[in-house]
Amino acid sequence: MDADEAPDGPPCPACGTPNLPGRRFCRRCAEPLRAKEEAAPLPWWRTVWPFRRRVRVRSGRALRRILLVLAVVGLLFLGFLFLPAGRVLFEDVRDKLGGTAEISPSGVSASGEAPGHPAGAAIDGVTNKYWGAPALGSSLTCTFATPFRLVGIVVHTGASKEPEEFRSEPRPIRAELVVETADGTVHEKKLTFNDKPGQQEVRTGISDVVSVRLVLREAAGQDGGRPIAVGEVEFFKRT
Repeated sequence: MDADEAPDGPPCPACGTPNLPGRRFCRRCAEPLRAKEEAAPLPWWRTVWPFRRRVRVRSGRALRRILLVLAVVGLLFLGFLFLPAGRVLFEDVRDKLGGTAEISPSGVSASGEAPGHPAGAAIDGVTNKYWGAPALGSSLTCTFATPFRLVGIVVHTGASKEPEEFRSEPRPIRAELVVETADGTVHEKKLTFNDKPGQQEVRTGISDVVSVRLVLREAAGQDGGRPIAVGEVEFFKRT
């Protein structure tokens, strides 16, 4: 046996054969004589997705790449919000997730009204009184002191909630909604009402509203020159 093979060194961790100090592999089984160094534990944030896997190999490069992707996504999202379609979608989601509250107009007027049935009867909070429009094409205009996000309106057509009294008076079945915002923009929406008593909801989703005009276009039960009855109009804002 050669001198450098004298069995007076540390034993092989695999087979137990003694080896001279300084050898890298066992002279008998060729297994590595030095135990592999354990990797240092990763910081907690590198154990969370999406940093968990790729950052272990090339932490600096992978982290920079992930941060760059996040920055690009953030810029695209901000750019999307500045586009008209993006803003509309964003506000619509907020309307669905947020709450609503009724808001009262600061003023009301009508292009025409029948005696005993003024424009104010359409916003008095009760449905046993009504605005009487003298003819088709008549309009009711409500104004607001402070611009707000108009989520929707509720319209009570007819003279009453009671079916018999409801059918006894003319009532609108088609109308046009004209909404003006603080910057002068005008939004128009055509409405069709069910010819039955009770509230009828109309979703709008318009920001910075300062005035709303309801124009009557078609009515049911119109004969004998009787006025067209609009029992109540309610407005709702986002909270």
